[in-house]
Amino acid sequence: MPLPLLPVILLAAAAGSAIEGVRRSIIATKNLKTAKRTNESANSILSSAKWKADSARIKAQRALECLGAEKVNILNTSIAHFISSFEKLKHVEIEDSVGLDELKNFQVDIQTIKELKEISNFATSLAKGLAGGAAGGALTAFGAWSAAGTLAVASTGTPIAALSGAAATNATLAFFGGGSLAVGGLGMAGGAVVLGGLVAGPALAILGLIVDAKAKTEKEKAYSNLAEAQKNAEELNSVAVLCMAIVKRCDMFTNVLKRLDARLQPLLIQMDKAIEEHNANFREFSLEQKQVVAKTVALVKAIKSIIDTPILTKDGHLTEESEDVINQFSE
Repeated sequence: MPLPLLPVILLAAAAGSAIEGVRRSIIATKNLKTAKRTNESANSILSSAKWKADSARIKAQRALECLGAEKVNILNTSIAHFISSFEKLKHVEIEDSVGLDELKNFQVDIQTIKELKEISNFATSLAKGLAGGAAGGALTAFGAWSAAGTLAVASTGTPIAALSGAAATNATLAFFGGGSLAVGGLGMAGGAVVLGGLVAGPALAILGLIVDAKAKTEKEKAYSNLAEAQKNAEELNSVAVLCMAIVKRCDMFTNVLKRLDARLQPLLIQMDKAIEEHNANFREFSLEQKQVVAKTVALVKAIKSIIDTPILTKDGHLTEESEDVINQFSE
């Protein structure tokens, strides 16, 4: 006997609903799987970018410290030696005569010597602070900035041993002295990175997403997370590129300083011999000895110009002055 029409319709509707439910369940499962894969991809992209930026940050910090240490070393040895020897000289007069071409630009005024003394004294204080386990951040500051810039920080009354804290008030140096990017440590409130005009916000909270029944919403949220992760990764990659450019510039400066210092040391020995031989009376120096003094002064001026040249601006850009210096001494 045929079933009544209404029950048939209800059964068909129920079957259709069941089929639709199964279909939606399958779609929801796919959406959730897609959301999970997308979130995992976003997290992987961001984690990789963080690691790359953090590695580059550490290399840049070390390069700045090495440059700062090289400045301190030269100031405490060769430059201190030069100041001590040059101040012994008497009757330093340069006449314009044949054979004295090297001496035409031979001038070291009182202000230059004063500045050299100030920088040298600062380097001595800094070295003492380092020996006592303090002022680690000061080397980074000394590497990044000119001597005048670092002295300006110290001249506020801040002890050299505490200069690390003073330097960290600057966003760029706080970035270099901060903790690992992977754990959000950047030495700055809010975890923002300010370097070369780039701003990378706090890490995205991608892991541990709570997935509810709104699978479609979760998939859309995952795509949004992926887009945000890609944006943050681009910023972090730019930071890494800039950090490696800083490493390269620091290495160039360090190498130039070492090269000039290697040329300066034998000249200092020759100048000392001339001073001893003629009781420091420059008038009695031979032409060759006067030329040695002139070459020594020229090298000291070159070294001072490099020490006076900042690598970074206060917002983390590489300075044009430092590029000009490299071009000048690479010729």
